Amino acid sequence: MGKKEVIEVMVEGGNAKPTPPLGPRLSQLRLPVGKVVQEINQKTKDFKGLLVPVKIIVDVETKEYTIEVGTPPTSQLLFKEAGITLGAHRAVHEWVGNVSMEAVVKIAKMKLKDMNTISLKAAVKSVLGTARACGIKVENKDPKEILKEVEEGKWDDLIKKYESS
Repeated sequence: MGKKEVIEVMVEGGNAKPTPPLGPRLSQLRLPVGKVVQEINQKTKDFKGLLVPVKIIVDVETKEYTIEVGTPPTSQLLFKEAGITLGAHRAVHEWVGNVSMEAVVKIAKMKLKDMNTISLKAAVKSVLGTARACGIKVENKDPKEILKEVEEGKWDDLIKKYESS
């Protein structure tokens, strides 16, 4: 196998376009821009409206490529669940949305492979921290309060439900 080139971009799910930075990079490598963009849109359609990290790994000699799709950033997933497009300008002083604890656990499960932990409970705590930093309440409470409840075991049944699924 020859020299590899990796293109990393953030695209809107299902709506990648052949504009910079993607189009020109693909053209430089002599790849079929339209075909690659179409494949990216197909692979990211489930994340419509969210920013999604995409890696295109290209064998420079053969022009063969693979497309790897990551999961959207935690903040983007929280925004979608809360029905908002932007976080708070002054988090903790301003709240712009609310999500359920079930949504937090679902996001934590989705992001688990990207996080530096194997524990779903630790991933849930991380998502709660992101929610707080974005100005999003959880169960109509400051996520810091929910974090204490998680540490006390109040949400263990819900977390266990997702661990086994």
